Amino acid sequence: MQAEPLATAAGFQLVGPLLITPRVFGDARGFFYESWNQRNFNSALEANGQSPVAFVQDNHSRSSQGVLRGLHFQKDPHAQGKLVRCIQGEIFDVVVDCRQSSSTFGQWASARLSSENHQQLWVPAGFAHGFLTLSAQAEVLYKTTEFWDRDCERSLLWSDSDLAIAWPQATEPLLADKDVAAPTWQTLIAAGDGFQ
Repeated sequence: MQAEPLATAAGFQLVGPLLITPRVFGDARGFFYESWNQRNFNSALEANGQSPVAFVQDNHSRSSQGVLRGLHFQKDPHAQGKLVRCIQGEIFDVVVDCRQSSSTFGQWASARLSSENHQQLWVPAGFAHGFLTLSAQAEVLYKTTEFWDRDCERSLLWSDSDLAIAWPQATEPLLADKDVAAPTWQTLIAAGDGFQ
C-alpha cells in the first residue's frame, strides 16, 4: 500500500491526513485486495511522523446523490481519528485542519474516494471531515479511534465562506438538520471548539 499526504487548495501539504492506495490484484474473475492491515497501517503512520492507532468502532453509511454529510468532528477528550473508504459509488471527501498550532490551520483538502479506485483517507483527530455523494448511491465505511460521544460532537458549516471549499456541485446539497444549523468557522473557533 502507498500512503501520501494531501495538498490543500493553496498547494500546502497537510500534516496528518493520508491518502492510502492499496495494492489491488485483478484478473478476469474480479479483484482482491487487503482493505485493512493493522501492522501496515501503523507502519505508514510512523513513516509519516505519526503514532500508531487502534480502532474501536466501524461505521457504515449509505447516501443518495447530492447528500452532503459534514463537516463533523469530536473534540477532546474524545477526539476521533477516522479511516474512510467508499465501497459503492463515489464521494468527494473533505478534511479541514482545526488545529490552532498547525501552519495549515483553517485550510482544507479533498480526495475522491470510490469503489473503483479503492483508496482510503486517514483523517486524524484535529480535523473536521465531510463528504458529498457524487454517484447515484454511495456506501461509505469508516473506522474510528474513539467511540461516538454526543457531548464532544461538533459540526462546522459546509458552505462557510472563510473556508471556501470547492464542492463539485452546482445545486444545493441534501443536508441533515444539524448540518444546516452548523456554526461558521469563526463562531466555532471563538467558542473554543478547535484544537490546540
